Parts: sequence; C-alpha cells; structure tokens
Amino acid sequence: MPTQPKLTRFNQNVLSKYQIYNSIFMTLPFDSVTKTGALLPLFHETCQKGFANKDNPTTIVETFFKKYQARRSPQSQINLLFRFIQYIERQVVLFDAIEDAAFPVVNNMDGIGTLRSLKESVSKENKLETLRKYLEEFKVRIVLTAHPTQFYPGSVLGIITDLTEAIKENDLLRINDLLAQLGKTPFFKHKKPSPFDEAVSLIWYLENVFYKSFGTIYDYIQQNIFDGKQIENDIINIGFWPGGDRDGNPFVTPEITLNVAKRLRETVIKNYYRDVRRLKRKLTFQGVEERMLVIEKELYKIITNKNSNLTADNFAEELKVVKSVIVKEHQSLYVNEVNSLLNKIHLFGFHFANLDIRQDSRKHHQFFTDMVKSLIKSGSDIFPKDYFDLSEKEQIKILSKVKGEVDLSLIKDEETLKALNTMKAIKTIQGTNGEKAANRYIISNNQTTLNVMQLFAMLKLVAFQDKLTVDIGPLFETITDLENAPGVMEELYSNPEYAAHLKSRGNKQTIMLGFSDGTKDGGYLMANWAIYKAKENLTRVSRKYGIKVIFFDGRGGPPARGGGKTHNFYASLGPTIEDKEVQLTIQGQTISSNFGTLESSQYNLEQLISSGIHNSLSDSDLSMLPENREVMTDLSERSYKAYSDFKAHPKFISYLEHMSTLKYYAKTNIGSRPSKRGKSEGLVFEDLRAIPFVGSWSQLKQNVPGFFGVGTALKHYEDSGEFEKVQKLFKTSNFFKTLIENSMMSLSKSFFDLTRYMAEDPEYGEFWTIIYNEYETSKHLILKLTGYKELMQEEPAGKASIAVRESIVLPLLTIQQYALKKIQELEKAGVKPDDEQMKIFASMVTRSLFGNINASRNSA
Repeated sequence: MPTQPKLTRFNQNVLSKYQIYNSIFMTLPFDSVTKTGALLPLFHETCQKGFANKDNPTTIVETFFKKYQARRSPQSQINLLFRFIQYIERQVVLFDAIEDAAFPVVNNMDGIGTLRSLKESVSKENKLETLRKYLEEFKVRIVLTAHPTQFYPGSVLGIITDLTEAIKENDLLRINDLLAQLGKTPFFKHKKPSPFDEAVSLIWYLENVFYKSFGTIYDYIQQNIFDGKQIENDIINIGFWPGGDRDGNPFVTPEITLNVAKRLRETVIKNYYRDVRRLKRKLTFQGVEERMLVIEKELYKIITNKNSNLTADNFAEELKVVKSVIVKEHQSLYVNEVNSLLNKIHLFGFHFANLDIRQDSRKHHQFFTDMVKSLIKSGSDIFPKDYFDLSEKEQIKILSKVKGEVDLSLIKDEETLKALNTMKAIKTIQGTNGEKAANRYIISNNQTTLNVMQLFAMLKLVAFQDKLTVDIGPLFETITDLENAPGVMEELYSNPEYAAHLKSRGNKQTIMLGFSDGTKDGGYLMANWAIYKAKENLTRVSRKYGIKVIFFDGRGGPPARGGGKTHNFYASLGPTIEDKEVQLTIQGQTISSNFGTLESSQYNLEQLISSGIHNSLSDSDLSMLPENREVMTDLSERSYKAYSDFKAHPKFISYLEHMSTLKYYAKTNIGSRPSKRGKSEGLVFEDLRAIPFVGSWSQLKQNVPGFFGVGTALKHYEDSGEFEKVQKLFKTSNFFKTLIENSMMSLSKSFFDLTRYMAEDPEYGEFWTIIYNEYETSKHLILKLTGYKELMQEEPAGKASIAVRESIVLPLLTIQQYALKKIQELEKAGVKPDDEQMKIFASMVTRSLFGNINASRNSA
C-alpha cells in the first residue's frame, strides 16, 4: 500500500483523534468541566465571527455574554473566563499528547535525513569509507538551557507522557482516566522554581528520553556503518545549562552548581543500575554472573551514598571482560545488550551531560577588578600595584603569564566570592564526575580580548594552577561584536600563552554566536547574515592558525530567536564555514516538541547528524555566488535600517510596556531568572531579555522579530525593477531559502485582527499601523518571491499543526486582549495597581500567557 501524503497522515492521526478525544474531554462528569465544555465552542465561534467582522476583543466578549449568558453577574462572567483559560490549557496538553503519539506515523522514520536513508545514499555512491572517516571526528551537541519558554509542572509532563502511550495503544479506558486526571491537576506554579528545580525538570528528559534515544542512534551507527567495531568518538552528547548559567541569574550559586552535577551523576548511575539488573537476569553463565553481581553492588553503593571506588573507566573495563567471556565461552549470547550498555558508558560516563558555566563579561570585569584590588591591598605580588593604569595590551601580557594562588579569605564582596567559588566548583566536579562533566565556561556579551584573558587568569589563580582543563568560549552577540569577533580571536591565537593552552586542549576553540540578542539588536535578516559572515571570517582566521573552530549556536527556539528548521539551516552552510561539530542550544517548548519523546528525539537528532554530514559529503558547491553575496548584503543592510528606524520610534518601548504582555512575564513563575538584566526602574531596551521581548510580540500575534524589515528590503528590489535578483538568490542559495521559509513561519503565526482595535488608539494607532504595513509588505513579497499561493505551502503538515494550535488558543488570546484593554481603561480612570479589579485582570493576562506559550511549542 503506497504511503499517503504527510498532510493526510496528519489529518487522520492527529486532527481526527483530537476531535474525538476532545469531545470525550468535554463530556467528563465534572460540573465545571461539562458546563465550560458546552460553552467554549460557542465562545470560540463568537471569536471567529467577531474577528472576521473586524470587531475588537472587548466587543467579542461582551457579545458572547449578551447572546448566551445574559443572566450571569459580572463576577460570574469573570469566573467563566478563568474556567475557559483552564480548559484551553488542558486542550493544548491533549493536542501535544496526540501529536507526540502520531509522530512516527506522520514523520517517516526511515525517510530523508534519517541515518537509514543516509547510509543507503552513501553506499550507492561508494562513499561509506568517507562517511566513516567523517564520523570519527564529527559531533553533534544539543545544549539544554533553562530559558523559561514553557510552563508545565512535572505532574503535567507525566500526564502528557502517559496520555501519549495510551493514545498510541487506543486504550480508551486509560485515556478517559487520564483526561479526568488532567481536568483535576493544577497547572499553576505559586512560586518561582529555583535553578535546581529547573535542572531537575530537564534531567527528566535525560533520564527518560535521551539515555535511550542517544543509545539507539549510537548502536545503529556502530552496527551498520562501522560493522560493529568500537568508535573512539562519542558523536552525540548533551550540554546542560541549568545550574551553571549565571548570566543575569543571581539565584545560581556555587552550591547549586555542585548539587546539579551531583544529581546528573546520580541519575545516570541509576539508569546504569537498572540496565545492569536487567542484564544480570540474562547473564546467568559461569564466569559472568559473579562479575555482574559485583558491578551491581558497586553501583548500588554510589546510589545510596556509600563509598565506592568504581569509576566510569573501571565500569567499562569490567563490562569488556564480561563481553569477552561471553564471546569466547557462551556463543556471544546477549552480547548486543552488553555492547549497548558499553556504548552508553562511552556516551554519558559518570557525568551524563556536560555542565556549562556562563556569565556576562561585564560581571567578570567587576569580579576581576575586585579580586585584583583585594590582592594589591593585601600586599600580594601577583599583580603590579599600577595594574589598572596600564594599557589594555600590557594588562593582557600580565594576564597571560599570571602565576600564583588567590587566598579567597581576602575577598570581602559576596558576589565576587560566589563567582570565584564557582571556578573552584568546576575543579571539584571534574574530580568527582570526570573532566567532561564541567569543562567549558561561556563568556556572554564578549567584546574584547581582555574579556577572555581576565577569565583565563581568574581560572588559573583560583582553581587551576597546574593545568587549565577548561575551554573558554566567548559568545559574540550584537552585530558590532560579530564584526569585531575575528580580530579578537586573531589576538588570542597569536598570544603565545593562550595558544599553548589551546594546544593542550587539542587545538580546538569553541566560539558561541548569539541569535536571540542578535535578532533583538539587528532584526531578522541582518542577525542571520552577520552570523554567517562572522562564521566565514572566524573559520578563515582559525584555519590560518591551525585551530579547529567549533561554532556553538544560540538557536533552537522560534525563528525570531534564530531557530526555525534547524537541520535545513545546517545543511545550507557551504565549505567556507567549519562544520566538524554542530552545537546548538535547545530551550523551552522546543525541548518537549523536538526531543520530548523517544521517536521525536531520535528523528530530530538524526536530522541534525545528517545535515552536518550533508555539507561535507555533498558534491554540490553550497558556497554563495559573488553576485548573491552582494544582494544578500544589500538586503540585510536595508532590512537593518528599517528595523533600526522602527526600534528608534519614540513609541517602541512604551508600546511594549503598555500594549503587550511584557511586564507580566516576570509574574508567570515559569523561570528562575529575573525578566530583565538591569536595576533601572523604567524599561530600558538594553536590559530587556530576548525571551520576554520575543514572547511579547508572539503573544500579540505580531511576531515582529521574525519578519520586520524583510518586506522593506524586498520592496526596494520590486520598486527598482530588479526583483529577479532576489528570485535568483532564493533559487540558488539554500541559506537564503531557509531564512525565508523560517520567516514565513513567523508570518503564518501572526494574526493582526486580534489587535486591529489598536489602529484607532490615539497614542499607538500610528505605531500599530507601521507594524501591520510591514507585515502585509513582507507577506505579499515573500509569496511573490517563492511563487507560493499561500504561506508555508511547501509544508502542509506543519502549517496544519500550527493552524490547529492557533485555533485552540484563539479564545485565550481574545480573553488576554480583553483583560489588557480593561487594565488600560482602569489605569486611565486613575485606578491603582493594587486595586482588587486591577489584580483580577492582571491575573487573567498572566494565566492566559501559559496556554499561549505552551501552544506555540512547534515554533521551532
């Protein structure tokens, strides 16, 4: 039977099932659920008709109550709106579970981009040996961040998992029970999670998903590409930020970092213990059973915090002995299971994930200055007394050669002490969990060579006097920093001491490039093009000094944060960009949507591996043609100008402050970090975090960072009669094509009817119109550029999924806008923020944030 189109598979396995199970949910025998379930479709229909009629959200809500619920008191109306919010939150969960269950059916698990498909195509072209060589050094690292873009408590994540299983098996009784459980389980977090809580909730994915899916992929590569031979390279690994990312998060302490590393070690050992127990039941042979019993006992000692000398290396050695006995004396019975466990030890060691530490360069400067002043004051000769009067070049020279040890009792400032103790914690973690457990320090907002060398010196003086076993990764974020990055790296590469450090680290240098703040700073096209050019220049300068540069991308969220179809993006880079390793951040709802189940994490990891390899094995030249570069540069500059002018509009900040949900992000309790960096009272653009910034545009359904400036840039080519130049760029550059397709996703998630009423606002009407006109221009010209009749035409299943999610949350968005409008009216009437009515509407805005955030999980 021929495979049906992806859209048909989506409609049969996702849409139809959602309609069936949603109707079961609506008839659950709970008073509040039944009544709400009966009224919600009427409210949904009122919203659809109202927006089609160009009504504003307030009119829509009032029409609904007048028409269907005329006898309700104002208090009762508010209660119903809150019940709608709770109900829709649960509909989103139901849809998530159904989509997860259908994942392997809707997506072809053996199709293009999977390892099976890669192996077939490589074998046909007789390139298997080339592929093996490549896989001996190629790596993919997904780095899980604690960025708060999803709100599900652990109990709800558990329900999604169980519901997914029950839906796969069409177990109606169980589905019924789980839907009832869902109806009664609270979604609301009354207090902010601590960074440790965030780490624990992400370790859930390591324990329940990645441990298995990484193992499965690695086993497949070993068996089918390397014919069962041992591979030295681990190929896939996990990076981890919760508990180590201090940037703007004062709640991450050295103790939390140590506790997270401890939890990671305990969790992976628990997983090994389970596997060893399962294996022990099979390996009941002479010369094997006794060894397995000893391993089991040692692992149990570690879990119960008793002393054990077992290390990851001993563990692997013991299993290798077991394997050789089985092969020699027991006809290789169960050898694959032993091999599989050996592979997991190779992948995860006793650390499970590589815990990164991250802090802002401005903070480092503060801590470093404090440390040096304390040392000089104490009479220490580590730094000369006139250190701060020296030029930057002279300071770098001193930092390169620095020797000695800092006595931390001299440091009086608590913040400095925490930062320096974190550096000590890295050393401690390497001692207990192995070097890979914590061996990278990211400097965000890195601008100069001095930023890197200050950290280099602090690490050596505080914890690593003998040998620095930590990689320093500068993160270049803004457009200016990206332009300056090659110069900074050249200074570092030509510094003899830093070069010697790199040599001891295998001549590899990690450089992180930031999308979120790049997009916030420079707009969509410029951010992406600036990063592309920075990568080319950094590749060139690194190759000149014999350094293998590893690019670590701040991607893995919605397109407006640099995400989008990530594997397409990596497959579109040409030979001028180093690509031996693919490293990217994965955050928030992208973790659950792209890696939340065994199938989705395996499929998306395979896509990433294939896309990275595609570049190197492909015979086609993916580099940009010179005339294309010219057009691309011109487009991004025009787009940058349009975005910069827009950002400089006098109403830009106050629009976000008064007309969006920006200030409510801080009240959602979905993340441990404060929602802005600085301590300023008012809203300052530089202090804005990228997530609330992008999220607020998304809640307004205006998705500005994902398209603003694209339309203006394309329009120049249409007006000057040179549109065929951008059409040629779209046809011949995979990089540009991927950018445009991701921008289409942002446009298709925009819905301006929701906020059309703002066009009439005396203060913000003109500003809203600027955004709307740019949206219309971008949409019209992207369709003309691609030749499509509608947005995302080439991705019908993705488009359909977005459409269902947008439809589910339409009432939620309407309620949110209604509440925001009420708040504005009360403010104008002089009502104070602590007034009871004001609090109710503020709570309504905050609550409706959750469902919208969770529903946009496929914005990646």
